[in-house]
This record gives sequence, structure tokens and C-alpha cells, in this order.
Amino acid sequence: MTKLMETLLKIKIHPLFWVVIGISIITAHFKELLMLFLIVFIHELGHVTGAHFFSWRIKKIQLLPFGGVAEMDEHGNRPIKEELIVILAGPITHIVLVFIGYIFYAFSIISAETLDLFIFHNLVILFFNLLPIWPLDGGKLLLLLFSLKKPFSDAHKMTIQLSIIGVGLFILAVLYYSPSQLHLWMIITFLLFSIVMEWRQRHFVFMRFLLERYYGDASQIQRLTPLIVDEKETIQEVLVKFYRGNKHSIIISKKGKHHVPLDENEVLHAYFNERRTTEHVGDLIYPY
Repeated sequence: MTKLMETLLKIKIHPLFWVVIGISIITAHFKELLMLFLIVFIHELGHVTGAHFFSWRIKKIQLLPFGGVAEMDEHGNRPIKEELIVILAGPITHIVLVFIGYIFYAFSIISAETLDLFIFHNLVILFFNLLPIWPLDGGKLLLLLFSLKKPFSDAHKMTIQLSIIGVGLFILAVLYYSPSQLHLWMIITFLLFSIVMEWRQRHFVFMRFLLERYYGDASQIQRLTPLIVDEKETIQEVLVKFYRGNKHSIIISKKGKHHVPLDENEVLHAYFNERRTTEHVGDLIYPY
């Protein structure tokens, strides 16, 4: 019960939701808003349930008019399979909700009209959240996909860059099909703001990723992957090559020879504790 109360206290309603509430009251669509709020709330509870199952640290849950954002105090070092389950736990709730809607209709608890509206809102929120745009579920899935083949830093940047393209295409679609829909422009504003903030904070996100690697739980590492680097590369340039889910041994190529590998923690220690941020990685090799 204590954990449930702690989670409920972390729920925040985005200001845009209050704007939509005002519009719905003026336009007599308050019933639809309540339905939308319920769907969004349960969607985020899906993410939270998955996060609790894997003992993730939940930072806050923000409810939006078109979905929500469950922010976790995790920084790219949880196993990819875990994060995949946590991300998909939200969209899966829509399938469950539609099934429950049909049961309610079968027992005449709701009308056919209400069922149709309920299914429509579920499908809209489901497919919208799966768009490959950060910070939607689709954007997070995109980051996971890139992380399979790219270092964390590159995967994060590529996700943001493709999200910009995704929003651009979304804007074109809105201009063509529904340019007068105010709520769509509010959504676009939120997405653009989120992407810009994520891009500005990309260096901070990368630092948190490295700090979690250095001080976090090493049991989350899934496999050992060697990194062959040139002695003249800076420590910063080596760290940028780190993959999520991989423990790296750093093999330094010096004068055509590969030296005894360094553990990644030796490089991280030099970076964070000794502040040797711009030194060459070859300087970490001790004379034998």
C-alpha cells in the first residue's frame, strides 16, 4: 500500500490537460474527456506496473491530453529486454481495455455508441503513442532499436534527429488534413518542446549513462565486448563508443601493438575521479 501511495503522489497533470478540460466544458465534450483521462491513466499504470516488476525507480508520471510520460530514474543501463517490456506494457493496456469494453457492452452496462467511442479513443492513443517520435513510446522503441547496433550516445542522437523528421511529417499531415484543430497544434508544440529539451540535455543524459555504468549495478551487464582504440584517442572519445548492455574491455593499439586490455572502470575512474577528460587513452597504460 505504501508503494502504491508513493506512486500515486508522483502523478502530475500537464498544464495542457487543463486547457483541454476548459475546451471540453465549453464544447460540451466533458464525457469524452473523462473517458480519455481514464484511458491515459491506465496506459501509464501499465508502464508503472512493468517498472515496479523490475524494481525500477519511478521519477514522475505526467498525464497529457493525448497520452502520458512515465519518467524513470534509470539511465540506459537496464537490460534492453526489460525496457522493451516496460515500454510495451503501456500499449498492451489498450487491448485489455477494448476487451473490457466489449464485456461491458455484452452485459448492457454501456451502449453501442459509447463502446464505439471508447474503442476509437483507445486506438487513437495507441497508434499515436507508437509514432517514432520522442518522448512517445514509439520514440523509446526507436532508441532501443538503435542501441542494438550503435553506441548509446549515437543511438540517442539518432533518435532525436529522426524524431524531428517525424514531427515535421506530422505537421505536414495536420496542415493537409486538419489545420484548424487546436488540440493537434498543442500536441505538436509539446512534442517540439520535448525534442528540443532532449537535444539540449543530450550531454547530461550521456553523463548520467556513464555515471550509472561506473557506480551502478554491474549485474545488469549482459555481455563482454572488447573495444579496440588508438592510443591517441582521448578518454572522452573512447567513452562515446560505449554500448548499453555491454561490459567493455579497452584494448589500446599503440605503435601497431595491442596492449593488455584495460577494464572500462579504469577508464571511467580516470574520467570522473582523476578528471583526465582530454588526455589520450594511451596515457593510462602503465609501463611493464
